[in-house]
Amino acid sequence: MLLSDIARKNGVVGAGGAGFPTYVKLQSSVDTVILNAAECEPLLHKDKELLHAFGQQIVQGLDEVREAVGADRAIIGIKDKYHDIIDELERIIPAKMSVFHLGDFYPAGDEFVLVYDVTGRVIRPRQLPKDVNVLVQNVETILNLVSRKPVTHKYLTVAGAVQNPVTIDVPIGVTMREALELAGGTTVDEPILISGGVMMGKLVTDWETPITKTTGGLIVVDREHAVARRYRADFKTINTIGRSACDQCSFCTEMCPRYLLGHPIEPHKAMRTLGFVAEPFLYMQGTEFCCECNLCTMYACPEDLDPKNVCTQGKRELRNIDKKWQGKPRDPHPMGNGRRIPVTSLMRKLGLKKYNNTGPLLPLMENATRVTLLLQQHIGAPAQPVVKVGERVSAGQLVADVAEDQLGCPIHASIDGVVQSINGSIVIER
Repeated sequence: MLLSDIARKNGVVGAGGAGFPTYVKLQSSVDTVILNAAECEPLLHKDKELLHAFGQQIVQGLDEVREAVGADRAIIGIKDKYHDIIDELERIIPAKMSVFHLGDFYPAGDEFVLVYDVTGRVIRPRQLPKDVNVLVQNVETILNLVSRKPVTHKYLTVAGAVQNPVTIDVPIGVTMREALELAGGTTVDEPILISGGVMMGKLVTDWETPITKTTGGLIVVDREHAVARRYRADFKTINTIGRSACDQCSFCTEMCPRYLLGHPIEPHKAMRTLGFVAEPFLYMQGTEFCCECNLCTMYACPEDLDPKNVCTQGKRELRNIDKKWQGKPRDPHPMGNGRRIPVTSLMRKLGLKKYNNTGPLLPLMENATRVTLLLQQHIGAPAQPVVKVGERVSAGQLVADVAEDQLGCPIHASIDGVVQSINGSIVIER
């Protein structure tokens, strides 16, 4: 069976991002495969822990991917500060594989930034890595692929204001509240939960929200923490303050990683659309290429404004009016390397240095009694149930599938139990 067929059968999706079905990527033909082990979000440690615990399997899986797409080489992109992991990897990698030492900056894990650093190739606006002959895969995605088993559990880091920051291994579909309990619970009176990471995560208002195939981490902060205030702000407030306070210093643009690669994203111009121009399209068109890394908002702006959310507003408006940027791309900025933001500086600016920056890996959580499996855990069409209420299922059993002619991936039971309900999700109780 082709590796792409195995990936589709087992429901493997990008575990570190939006959940793009892996089988599609494996149908590519490229000359370079890159393992994205940068993990540049502050406080997250999942990839490092997986490489330490399952390095041999991950290397094997990466080499299988390299062969499947006909690549000449595979490169592991990992931060230079992880000397122990790099030493382990360099002892076991095969001839057509190498380790690339990345700097400790944010966002080193952005695919476009990573490809440029590792290969020197620039992914132009509206291109993908495959357009420059590169395939990028996440560490956990490779581990899921090489296991040859259905994806039924998820690794993620729980960090911030918790008793014991850890990396956990839980059945897909357990609640975020249960995940927090594995870290000993929270340590503040009014905790705020962010799913994904402090820079690109989402505010969680319902702690009963289930863990999915793409949940990368859970960060807890106090309600009055600067990060929490950012995530609680509404668009009306963001726009009102931005309109009155933006002085067009352009720091947001000068530090934007995609702008530095030559993309036509200029957040300071997007800020002008809050009320200073008659033709906002002239200034919002570049927002189409915002990667939403949040560096402009969380670090660059000296006025504590929110260019990132203004850019995301611009992206939506461009889709609504069906207009697209039509210019010519630039070469990467000559000062790009000098404008990279060290993660230590970012953590200091965000008030995260006080948290214990560790995340040791715990064994699989085996006592889950109930899971909620969302039918939309990937890019593409939602999976359709193939089981009925009252049916007994086993861990690893197919419970929802996607038609062969549709983009998507199947869902499998993550525990043994009985199907309790089906409505946008499949609830199973042990």
